Amino acid sequence: MRTGVAYLPLHSGRAPAWLFQRMKLLAREIVFILIDAYGAEEMLHRLSDPFWFQAFGCVLGFDWHSSGVTTTVCGALKEGLKGRERELGFYVAGGKGRTSRKTPEEIETICQQTSVDGASLIYASRMSAKVDSAAVQDGYQIYHHSFFFTKQGKWAVVQQGMNEDCRFARRYHWLSRGVKDFVCEPHWAVCCDRRKEGLNLVAEESAPCRQAITEISNEKPEFVLREGERVNRLYLPSSHSVPQETIRLERLEKIFLRIYEQAPARFEDILAVPGVGPKTLRSLSLISELIHGVKPSLRDPTRFSFAHGGKDGHPYPVDGKTYDQTIRILGNAVEKAKIGDREKIDAIRRLKEFGVV
Repeated sequence: MRTGVAYLPLHSGRAPAWLFQRMKLLAREIVFILIDAYGAEEMLHRLSDPFWFQAFGCVLGFDWHSSGVTTTVCGALKEGLKGRERELGFYVAGGKGRTSRKTPEEIETICQQTSVDGASLIYASRMSAKVDSAAVQDGYQIYHHSFFFTKQGKWAVVQQGMNEDCRFARRYHWLSRGVKDFVCEPHWAVCCDRRKEGLNLVAEESAPCRQAITEISNEKPEFVLREGERVNRLYLPSSHSVPQETIRLERLEKIFLRIYEQAPARFEDILAVPGVGPKTLRSLSLISELIHGVKPSLRDPTRFSFAHGGKDGHPYPVDGKTYDQTIRILGNAVEKAKIGDREKIDAIRRLKEFGVV
């Protein structure tokens, strides 16, 4: 595994219209060439690689080190491929803010139009978002979720959370072929330059805690509430695995009952219950530690932390003329390849032999 650091400070503002329009066109031509040469599944793999994703953002001319590279690159991809997805067999759903919450509906709509089984894809979208918003409590609030998939049902997720206190973002990469278990080391990569302890219920070493939480969740809600009261009464030392806090039992009673009625067989089943969020999992973690003495992991999941210039003028201002020429060259190569003239496409592919791409 390659490791490194990605610095993603939060920047205000947005991509100017003149740049974003070019980003859409250039992103589209790059994706067409890449999928033509290596296939749609390879595109998923590239997007899940934090180094490639960052380099892609630099080539498109966006900030080389800001949090905005995540949202703007994903947005440019979605807009640039609009109307051409079936031709590629590659689809994009989701986005930033309110758009992210419409991801399941977008996936369902696409799948109905393409006869692709959408149930497993919708589940993957929801579970990846739930893991990073509730099972990994690292101080970063998820606000962006992009879901990429192929007609064969393979998928990748790029989502991002922000920490308004330290003014940095954290990007989470998922790849379907790397997910053997949604609740045990499921990430392909997590990028951030700040590390801190936090509740990590999907760490491998949290397996005993996940099992204990599952067992407790099958107990009658009255028992869970009674044990929650004990947690609130007892003095817990500063070394306790979960930050000391009062469990608001009156707010959790309904969700404990909902979990009990679902009779979860696995921790993943608990996570899939609507309404289960960070507070529910923190409470169950505290109670399971009190009863069974198992501690969850505090390990930070982070493993990772210019061709056309950058939006803010770094390392130099975007050259619109050169940018447009690049789009024309790549677009011309794609169009010629469609009619059997693959000379330019093959020339671009040969650049890899010289380490250019």
